[in-house]
Amino acid sequence: MLRVWQTFSFILVLSVIAAVIALPPARPISFQALGRDFNFTIGAPVIDTTILGQRFNPQFSLKQGLDIQGGMQVVLRADMTKVAESDRETALQAAQSVIARRVDLYGISESVVQTSQQGNDYRLLVELPGVEEPEQALQLVGRTALLEFRLESSNSAALANATASAILSPSYFLDAFQPTGLTGQELRRATVQFDPQTNEPTIGLEFSPKGTELFSQITQANVGKVLAIFIDEFPVALPQINQPILDGQAVMSGGFGVDEAQQLAIQLNAGALPVPIEVLEQRVVGASLGQESINRTIQAGLIGLGLVMIFMIFNYGFKGFLAVMALGLYGLYTVAMYKVIGVTLTVPGIAGLLLSIGMAVDSNILIFERMKDELRVGRPFAIAMEKGFGRAWNSIKDANTVTILISLLLINPLNLSFLNTSGLVRGFGMTLLLGILISLFTGLVVTRTFLRLFLQAPSAKNIIEREISGGKDV
Repeated sequence: MLRVWQTFSFILVLSVIAAVIALPPARPISFQALGRDFNFTIGAPVIDTTILGQRFNPQFSLKQGLDIQGGMQVVLRADMTKVAESDRETALQAAQSVIARRVDLYGISESVVQTSQQGNDYRLLVELPGVEEPEQALQLVGRTALLEFRLESSNSAALANATASAILSPSYFLDAFQPTGLTGQELRRATVQFDPQTNEPTIGLEFSPKGTELFSQITQANVGKVLAIFIDEFPVALPQINQPILDGQAVMSGGFGVDEAQQLAIQLNAGALPVPIEVLEQRVVGASLGQESINRTIQAGLIGLGLVMIFMIFNYGFKGFLAVMALGLYGLYTVAMYKVIGVTLTVPGIAGLLLSIGMAVDSNILIFERMKDELRVGRPFAIAMEKGFGRAWNSIKDANTVTILISLLLINPLNLSFLNTSGLVRGFGMTLLLGILISLFTGLVVTRTFLRLFLQAPSAKNIIEREISGGKDV
């Protein structure tokens, strides 16, 4: 019984933490009744403290997708006619990286930039929730990336004190560096390499014949200076010229991590492989439409949830009531997980959540029916409960394994071209996957703990041992 109380305590602590995260932001409530003024606040408590000298002030909020928040959806086509076929996939990834960075700098939150390829048709789907100026957004995502090599000017002594935070001010660096005439047109490609002596990741740069000549002149005359790399007038790297480079094969080092080096190579290839972008379609989604959709979806979900609760209590009595309590915790954990992980909530995503609720009680139904079978043959309740959970597990495992695999196919985490690439379908798959995983915990752990605790069922292991020692056939 001690182990049951320990598990229950863990569930209780987990539920309190989930409630703090899942509750909406605190809002003041004021009203008058019986001649008195009532003022109080409802919502999540504000956490603002200092731990080990670091401020701890987490902000959890539900991210809303385009179909709920409203905004703009743009379909772009990348012109690959002047790009070698072997470089087209890299060029598309580079264009995706540049557009995503532009959108982030523009200040658009919860944006989505996805790629798709069908034969020789290369496209990008850009979702911009909350955008109020479509023309400015179109100019932002539809412009070809511009890569420039800029040389440290003679009066830029302040560069010696440059820090990572200073890079966030592009205007400062534009004044401190002068154009050299070397652009992404002369850069053939950037690749991730590894130093043979230290095995650290580096960036290899390969220039065209014209770029080799120009790069040679720049490096011979400016050893010791910084040759910054800008994309769309934003500095992405500040390498220093250590020696003249005459063959057009440069290596840029600087303590990169593997992921950092790969990301920088993609950014540089965006300028090395400039891809003209054509706007195929633009669509504005109104926030009122999205809100209407979510209201109807939530209304339908609440009705369905209420019917499920009534069915469970009517069919299984107190056991069904305990399953409903576990279902309530399931909803609490799910919302908290959405906020922590940062799942973007869409109308199809809400549908996935509601579907997973139905599958959550499905596990309890299987378990309770197995328990009935055991009780009919005269098993003590504790043994019937344990055997019910054990024998229902195979069915629950098989059904949920198939659903998890389908969810992964919908999410397409490896971004495979022959699988789904739609953001809405991926959102449905993500909410369904999280719902299944959480439902397994609430169905197999929470409900089991509630049955053991509130029905005062002793451990089946102890009962079996007592009955065997007494000579009874279990």
